[in-house]
Amino acid sequence: MIALEEAQAKVNRDLAVLPPTEIPINEALGLVLAETVAADEAIPPFANTAMDGFAVRAVDTVGARKDSPVTLPVVATIAAGSVAPRPLERGEVMRIMTGAPLPEGADAIIMVELTRPAGFDVHLLAEVPAGNHVRPAGDDIEKGTEIFHPGTVLGPGHLGVLASIGRQTVKGYRKPRVGVMSTGDELVEGPEPLQPGQIRDSNRLTLLTMCAEAGLEPVDLGLIRDNERAIEQALRHGVANCDAVITTGGVSMGDFDFVKAVLTRVGDFSWMQVAIKPAKPLVFGLLDDVPVFGLPGNPVSSMVSFELFARSGLRRMMGRLDAERPRITAIADEPIKRHRDGKTHFTRVFVSENPAGQWRAKLSGGQGSHQLMAMASANGLAVLPNGDGVDAGQSVEVIHLDALAIR
Repeated sequence: MIALEEAQAKVNRDLAVLPPTEIPINEALGLVLAETVAADEAIPPFANTAMDGFAVRAVDTVGARKDSPVTLPVVATIAAGSVAPRPLERGEVMRIMTGAPLPEGADAIIMVELTRPAGFDVHLLAEVPAGNHVRPAGDDIEKGTEIFHPGTVLGPGHLGVLASIGRQTVKGYRKPRVGVMSTGDELVEGPEPLQPGQIRDSNRLTLLTMCAEAGLEPVDLGLIRDNERAIEQALRHGVANCDAVITTGGVSMGDFDFVKAVLTRVGDFSWMQVAIKPAKPLVFGLLDDVPVFGLPGNPVSSMVSFELFARSGLRRMMGRLDAERPRITAIADEPIKRHRDGKTHFTRVFVSENPAGQWRAKLSGGQGSHQLMAMASANGLAVLPNGDGVDAGQSVEVIHLDALAIR
């Protein structure tokens, strides 16, 4: 057996970041920026009002009170998207709507709630200072400002800013297309009754959705029977159309592990027995320069193997700097035991944070590599080095599978 870190290093050496490309901003959500973006124009591009009200000269409001208003004529109305017909003179006001440009000569806004209509005039019921409710040009972004840098993961707010400065594309890293295929004569799809020896294929859907959850672009390569020619055709189709391919099943030491036979014949692959439980068998290599992961067939083993070997490397291919799952220290609510076998065990647990900000961990169910329900109930993998595990009340390292829960 080889150490987990050695197996991960073998994988990561062959996973290169995809070349950056121009991406329309309406397709860039969740992608990583590969350039520095500077604003070619100020935002907002002109001084405008933050309120519905009246554009005034602040000096004309001096002394205005509710019981002693200042009365001025309304000489124009400025809607958003229009401009004042002329500059504002002393002793007059212009009606103005939120977002409309401040007329020349005005230096403040008095909001409509502090006024009272008086025919063609308006009563000002309060004194306002210069700059009141005025958003200056460049108040959000000044022209020439570097606003985003390489490595930024583009969210809705970033895309809104890019649209506001007129950008239609950005240079970034696209999502890797990751093909997923299941293999095995024992597998069936759909609701038809199972025949003796058959099981339903859950791994392919699970891995496809794990790819999607990781921010990758999943590609369904189908369920392939235990036939070397069919497996080779599916693999070659996958590497011709994807940036990486994941297979599940057929990579152990059995006589009918056809994936192993095909990969041995067509490419340069490493066959690893990794000192971990579950997910000990792993196959990795390049086929036509495309990385191919051969994951175990047991449902939990395939999921843990994806987490430990595929997820972070595939995320790095799309330029993600936060490729790794977060790790936390939790207190075991119950004994989390194991036996000594020279391996690191990854035990499925549920973690939660108590009011004091302390993480607690408890087993999520049975720990067999076939017991998918416990994995579904887990949000963490407790990392148990070779030994006897931990007792209740002891600390344990946990790979947190729900990154959104980490503040």
